[in-house]
Amino acid sequence: MHLRRIDIPPVWLIAFAALAWLQARNLSLGLSLEGAVTDLLSGLLIGAGIVIAILAVVEFRRHRTTVLPHETPSAMVQAGIYKRSRNPIYLGDVLILTGLILRFDAVLSLVLVPIFVWVLERRFILPEEDRLRRKFRADFARYERQTRRWI
Repeated sequence: MHLRRIDIPPVWLIAFAALAWLQARNLSLGLSLEGAVTDLLSGLLIGAGIVIAILAVVEFRRHRTTVLPHETPSAMVQAGIYKRSRNPIYLGDVLILTGLILRFDAVLSLVLVPIFVWVLERRFILPEEDRLRRKFRADFARYERQTRRWI
């Protein structure tokens, strides 16, 4: 199997979520945020992450461009959710991971959230922005000035 096929954000999300689950099961150290508020918050984060990611994928499909992070897009999407964030799928992934960590009651794993953000930026966002910058030049420069990377 070609590594680029598995080097995609959902695989990283699953790996980080698995680490959090393992930590919750084997190394909780008695720390807990368990409660109704945490349950509600985890559900809201997971739900919001899924909705944001779906809205982003719909925009990619509407513009008939690739959703795969290692490919060069045929169009620069700036509509819909992309008016608010340059990386709504990654934002959705971060929200999902945070929600899962809370759902698993994996308090120590909250440290994984900024590490996950760092991985997403280094492995995917920065290379994607370089490709967009080379292909769409002035359009991307304008979009980059108008729209924040995350929110």
